[in-house]
Amino acid sequence: MPLDTLYLAETPEGIALALRPAGLVARGLAWMIDLAIRLGLLVAASIVLRALGGFGGALLLITYFALEWGYPVVFELSKSGATPGKRIMGLQVVMDSGLPVTPGASIVRNLLRTADFLPFLYAFGAATLLLRADFKRLGDLAAGTLVVYSESVTLHGALPPADPMPPARTLTQTEQAAVVAWAGRAPRLTPARFEELAELADSIAPAPQGGATAPRLLGVAHWLLGHRGAPR
Repeated sequence: MPLDTLYLAETPEGIALALRPAGLVARGLAWMIDLAIRLGLLVAASIVLRALGGFGGALLLITYFALEWGYPVVFELSKSGATPGKRIMGLQVVMDSGLPVTPGASIVRNLLRTADFLPFLYAFGAATLLLRADFKRLGDLAAGTLVVYSESVTLHGALPPADPMPPARTLTQTEQAAVVAWAGRAPRLTPARFEELAELADSIAPAPQGGATAPRLLGVAHWLLGHRGAPR
């Protein structure tokens, strides 16, 4: 079983994503960082609440519950999709589709940490991670989530080569931007979705009409970017 692999996902919009699931070491280190943060906050809370006597003890129990169960859910639902430990390790939690984790999925995956903890120190969760190419623990399997590396994604990459050609009619600035943006998304779209989107703009692709629209529209994108002459 390969230990370093890619997880391929496709969003409902047809965007192809290549995700890199995080393995046991990275996730273990992230967990230890989060544990240290939670313990530090709990110790600080106990020092502050000690002066309140019995009432302070009750507040300390509430604080412990919030740190144990609310801490991961709140941070996973933030913009980064990661707890502080995961952010330090460059990780984030996403759905199987690559989309941000939903509240329900985050709650389920964290509730099942109890099962992953059995029989001690997340032994069952660690064994599950090592047996799967996508490094999912039981909570991830139940919630449909993944823990992946969160390296930045280039939204618009280099355009595929094509013969530059002018559009069939004059385009507005908005239309020009849309064509160039579509062409820049080529590496992230499946071929079928790339052609499907191109057909929506078939009327601006130059003659001859018919056949695949994507190559002709790619030529328009190159022409709009100032490319002339030989294929770029």
